[in-house]
Amino acid sequence: MRSEELLRGQSIPHDSAAKHVSGFAQYTDDISEPLNTLYGAIGWSKKAHGKIKKIDLNDVKKSEGVISVVTIKDIPGRNDVGPVFDGDVIFPKKKVEYFGQPIFAVAATSTDLARKAVLKAKITYQDLKPIITIEEALKKNNLLFNPRIIKKGEPENKISKSKNKLKGRFNTGSQEHFYLEGQVCLVVPQEDNNLTVYSSTQHPSETQQIIAKMLNQKSNSITVMVRRIGGGFGGKETNFMTAAICALLSHKTGQPTKLRLDRDDDIIITGKRHDFYSEYEVGFSENGKIEGLKLKLASRCGMSPDLSYAINERALLHLDNAYYLSDLEVKNYLCKTNTSSSTAFRGFGGNQGMMAIENIIDNIARFLKKNPSEVRKINFYGQNERNTTHYGMKINDNVIHDIYESLLEKSNYKKRYKEIRNFNLKNKFKKKGIALTPVKFGISFTTIHLNQAGALVHIYTDGSIHLNHGGIEMGQGTHTKIAQLVANSFGLPFEKVQISSTNTSKVPNTSASAASSTTDLNGAATLNAAEKIKTNLNNFIKEKYNILSKIDPVYQNENIYFGNRSFNFKKIIQEAYLNRISLSSSGFYSTPKINFDKKKFKGRPFYYFCYGAAVTEVTIDTLTGENKIDRVDIVHDAGNAINPALELGQIEGGFVQGQGWLTMEEVVWDKSGKLKTFSPSTYKIPAINDTPSKFNVEIFKKGHNVEKVVNKQKTTGEPPLMLAMSVFFAIKDAIASVSNYKKTPELDAPATPEKILISINKIKRNI
Repeated sequence: MRSEELLRGQSIPHDSAAKHVSGFAQYTDDISEPLNTLYGAIGWSKKAHGKIKKIDLNDVKKSEGVISVVTIKDIPGRNDVGPVFDGDVIFPKKKVEYFGQPIFAVAATSTDLARKAVLKAKITYQDLKPIITIEEALKKNNLLFNPRIIKKGEPENKISKSKNKLKGRFNTGSQEHFYLEGQVCLVVPQEDNNLTVYSSTQHPSETQQIIAKMLNQKSNSITVMVRRIGGGFGGKETNFMTAAICALLSHKTGQPTKLRLDRDDDIIITGKRHDFYSEYEVGFSENGKIEGLKLKLASRCGMSPDLSYAINERALLHLDNAYYLSDLEVKNYLCKTNTSSSTAFRGFGGNQGMMAIENIIDNIARFLKKNPSEVRKINFYGQNERNTTHYGMKINDNVIHDIYESLLEKSNYKKRYKEIRNFNLKNKFKKKGIALTPVKFGISFTTIHLNQAGALVHIYTDGSIHLNHGGIEMGQGTHTKIAQLVANSFGLPFEKVQISSTNTSKVPNTSASAASSTTDLNGAATLNAAEKIKTNLNNFIKEKYNILSKIDPVYQNENIYFGNRSFNFKKIIQEAYLNRISLSSSGFYSTPKINFDKKKFKGRPFYYFCYGAAVTEVTIDTLTGENKIDRVDIVHDAGNAINPALELGQIEGGFVQGQGWLTMEEVVWDKSGKLKTFSPSTYKIPAINDTPSKFNVEIFKKGHNVEKVVNKQKTTGEPPLMLAMSVFFAIKDAIASVSNYKKTPELDAPATPEKILISINKIKRNI
């Protein structure tokens, strides 16, 4: 096999799998602490909105073990951790804007003493009325940005001429990241005011820059290192507050400092998924084809912009999902509320946009008394004039038809659809539902300059390889896959490749590990570095051994082959070293072809699309509102997967996380703005008993990326989460059976038992 040929499904274990299950995987909190390490805690606001009248920290300072207290007065530089827009102040000057907003921090001789100390603060406020909900913000026009209007064609005219019309409202809820490893940072001072920062972050370079600006220092004085993080899901992409406060404490004391947030504090202080509210008016034909659509889409952004602009933009880019919309108008509202800043979460707004259109499609089908799977299929993107998105991008890689038909057959959907109808006629209290939903998800950062990556590769004289890149390993296996790519490139066993901690002093100016692009970007950069080294080696071998043939060498089985001549890799590396040949190189990659005019909302924001589909069958209890997932069938396109085992894990995990978002993970703030769901006792994530009883997952066998992506793979980071839409619409189908499918259920996400019962009771009242 030539080194440049594609890998063919090498399902080797995750490089840290054994360490994960044995407890030997080292996370930030496991790093050996230097002598005299201090421990931090954050004092946060108990009001959602108010002016600070007085802060008395005398008892805090006198508390046992306290070494130092920091406030806004101790910040020498920028008092803001906002990555794009200002607004995320480290400590407020005069006003608090959400329940949980940091006001000061403490460094003490132990974590327990630091946490006890912050409780002794005496802070008085002048209460201000908080704005908590999307509806309140819309009513008071409390927005972060002016409303955005996207228009294609003549939707109003098309709706008025349509034979069938529908209007409605729909909500999708927030979601807590609930990563296994919470927010944590260890900062160690070095000489010349330099700091070494060990942080659980998805974005080391931005962490470096935020800390440098806060301390009014140069970026080269801050080194950020990340070996692995215990889950991120977007919650560690822009949450720089923990690292900034930890660095400030270390800077002031001159001592190593660790800040590990208590789980309750973590949930209260940090941002979550945006919840969305939508209103729609749609016109459609007798067979269910959408002819015109007007949509109002509003999100709860919290107290600052954070990444809300980009997240809402991705919602606008994905509100079509897999459907061609000829005439469309969308008005988008970014609502400022007195809640923690909503932030990145797996799907990054795409899933909220997709749920809006899926709900519309489902309601159209129920209005027409048609099978929703047929109405979905009728509206799919097609060929020629039906293959251009509402933002002007032509779809050239559409495989949704093949995946959909394959899944219809594999899941035996049509037969089960009829059987479920018969079951519901015979059972009064238990009702079943089934749904088949598609996924089309665009891959690339929509902020174009973020689509770049760097890497560093060394070959040592014993033939072993050390590599470093800007991607973060958060359990998804990106280190494993990139090591596989490098091993394959040099024709070596996987064990010969070692990946070190992501390190801002090795690879600078990296993008966040986000947008499902980590392996695409960093893998390509790493291969670019490898090719430079191979060019050096190839030229050396040709010159020394007088090889005149223009045949490309083959790296395989720890040898380098030039036609009939072979050279042992380890021996030739030693020879190259003795002849002063460079065996180290940096690499770089930037995604081609992408362009997007944000003002005109036109262009090609994505390099390629990921496709998939899922069939879910559920049973609900009409007396309690509880639901159980009986069976799930998934076909998902991973392209030519580097490591199918890891991709299957991502598909399954993404689905279950999406299931949690749409069925049980309910974030609740009371009217005063206090977060009520801040611990495992009040916030439920899926447990093993919540997973599908039958879980059939298949990687699309014909998968192949049409673009020049590493290994012709397709990412499985975010897209699988959207497969869980089928769970929600299966529940909705089960509720519809209460009226013998004569009424369309009103149901918002998450479909908790309470909401299911409310929906059932509404239907019963209207029968």
